[in-house]
Order: sequence, then structure tokens, then C-alpha cells
Amino acid sequence: MTKFVSRFVKDESGATAIEYGLIAALMAVAIITCLTAFGPQMKQAFTGIGTSMTGTKNITG
Repeated sequence: MTKFVSRFVKDESGATAIEYGLIAALMAVAIITCLTAFGPQMKQAFTGIGTSMTGTKNITG
């Protein structure tokens, strides 16, 4: 029983999973923040690109 407890205390695999989870959460917050901040400018840029491409001939078809 003492071997089980000592092995359980030394096991750090759960800590690694928690660290990866925290990193993923931080990245999600950063992406959401950037999209919120730059969303209108990105929409305007892609709308301009789409408008300029209207009427162009598709070279693959």
C-alpha cells in the first residue's frame, strides 16, 4: 500500500495534462481577443478582396 501511495505522489503525468490545458486556454483567449479587436478591419479587407474579384474569370474552369 505504501508503494502505491508513493508512486501516486511521484506521478506527474496529470500535471503535464493540466499545463497543456492551461496553454490551450490561454491561446483561445488570445485568439478571441485578437479577432474581437481586429474583426472589423479583417471583414473590411476580405470584403474588398471579394469585391475586386467579382467579374474575374475562373482560370481553372
